[in-house]
Amino acid sequence: MNFQFTEEQLMIQKAARDFAQTELLPGVVERDDQQKFPAEQIKKLGELGFMGMMVDPKYGGAGMDTVSYVLAMEEISKVDASASVCMSVNNSLVCWGLEKFGSEEQKQQYLVPLASGQAIGAFLLSEPEAGSDATSQRTTAEDMGDYYLLNGVKNWITNGNSASYYLVIAQTHADKGHKGINAFIVEKAWDGVTVGAKENKMGIRGSDTHTIMFQDVKVPKANRIGEDGFGFSFAMKVLSGGRIGIASQALGIASGALELATKYSKERKAFGKEIMHHQAIAFKLADMATDVEAARLLCLKAAWLKDQHENYDVASATAKLFASQIAQTVTNEAVQIHGGYGYVKEFHVERLMRDAKITQIYEGTSEVQKIVISRNLLK
Repeated sequence: MNFQFTEEQLMIQKAARDFAQTELLPGVVERDDQQKFPAEQIKKLGELGFMGMMVDPKYGGAGMDTVSYVLAMEEISKVDASASVCMSVNNSLVCWGLEKFGSEEQKQQYLVPLASGQAIGAFLLSEPEAGSDATSQRTTAEDMGDYYLLNGVKNWITNGNSASYYLVIAQTHADKGHKGINAFIVEKAWDGVTVGAKENKMGIRGSDTHTIMFQDVKVPKANRIGEDGFGFSFAMKVLSGGRIGIASQALGIASGALELATKYSKERKAFGKEIMHHQAIAFKLADMATDVEAARLLCLKAAWLKDQHENYDVASATAKLFASQIAQTVTNEAVQIHGGYGYVKEFHVERLMRDAKITQIYEGTSEVQKIVISRNLLK
């Protein structure tokens, strides 16, 4: 693995950093407070190519590598994790899943608008009873011959209201277990699709998280992804790549908190000198910097393996597990370094601490990542 970034990768990193500082930072506190979806900012991200970063340009994407995606995700997440989770879902789960496994007709009809930023997508796996357990789907897709009849409820759906297209995992042949599950492309505007109220969340409050309900929704056979029964495999493959995006989000939240804490330590004085000169603070910063760098290397390794077309399942799980853990630790220390100001919204670190927690929960909890890692270890 080459630890030197290419000129193009550095350019993408800078573009993401500039966008975060000029477009996302103004109003980020207000959007969090008001639970306001960053619609204008997401539209601009799409226009810049950040919503379909790894998609082939012939399908409207930017044709970038996964390493570039990690660099961009980190920079966006430093400032606004609500924007970056929208970006992550659209890139890692929806666009990648469609480009890798969709038919040419599906790519032309759905991938092009998604990758070019004209539309937003959502990935619908979690359910009230099953969580992220793809083997226990209660949403059903009954084969009616010319179409499937979709019924069920999906919850905790990122981009639930802002998305135009949903990738839905549903059970078609219950007697076959996980081999009877399918994946479908469902349009939000179709009859029978209902978007529930927005969840009032602790963190990433600007992202729109909703419950989505399906009642006798007619899904054309042409909108099934892959062969009959491919849905479980599709979900597992897509989630593995999705973990790279969420690991990068956790990394960005942590590195953003580290930057703010470092800056504050150079400005705040106590006992006659800047607090960075006090060993208690300097050692905290050293530990935080070490954790952030280790998480960054794990994210980049997983991205590099994906770009080399190597197996990255364990690498992505390891990156997500560690990055989400240090996001919690680093943001907590950043609040501590800020003292009372760390508890105030205008200093940003309290928001980053709240945002950090979700990275241990979605795309499979930390416990799920440990299962993936331990199974590989104990083979």
